Amino acid sequence: MERHFDRELESLKTMLMKMASMAEDNFHNAIRSLVERNVELAQQVIRTDGRVDALELEIDNAIVDMLALQKPVASDLRLIIAAQKINNDLERISDHAVNIAQSAQTLTASAALPSLLQIPQMAEMTRSMLRDALDAFLHLEPDKARAVCKQDDQVDDINRSNAREVIGFIGAKTLPVEEGVDLIRVSRNLERVADLATNIAEEVVFLTQARVMKHHAEEKK
Repeated sequence: MERHFDRELESLKTMLMKMASMAEDNFHNAIRSLVERNVELAQQVIRTDGRVDALELEIDNAIVDMLALQKPVASDLRLIIAAQKINNDLERISDHAVNIAQSAQTLTASAALPSLLQIPQMAEMTRSMLRDALDAFLHLEPDKARAVCKQDDQVDDINRSNAREVIGFIGAKTLPVEEGVDLIRVSRNLERVADLATNIAEEVVFLTQARVMKHHAEEKK
């Protein structure tokens, strides 16, 4: 017989996937607004963030009620803890999308379109990591989650490369300082989204295998 608690857990997963869809859309649209120089799309990302914040609170409240009333243990408790952390990670991803959209507005207003460096490639890698991390959570696939974690270093390398290029362009006076700062800001926000996708993947490993990957905990054993 299906428990009432099972239905609550399914409802929680459904709300979390809705949150994931909204955060992923915001991130995708923020990148599009930058690449396509689309100010209206950037403004849409900024407006939509309020809905993501509201849903985060709704999920948080549902989790608090489940912990207080159901007193879950073992795998149920791991699922709820993972859901709470992923919920927070998704809200932060939407915040980073807003930061990117704000920089897109500034860069679009520039007289000349500056080079976007490796930002489009970096954005695609980050988006792929986020999608795979969410798929791994939805289908409980620890191997896929571990593969996401291994990609984070590549995004970190591109972020450092972008920063070096911007500093070089500014030094050579081929890029205004203000535009350089916005490009570094976009790159840094992409790097943070990749970190958050990695966090989600780590939660999947914890949820499915009760193993902690945070801070390379497995490698230290």
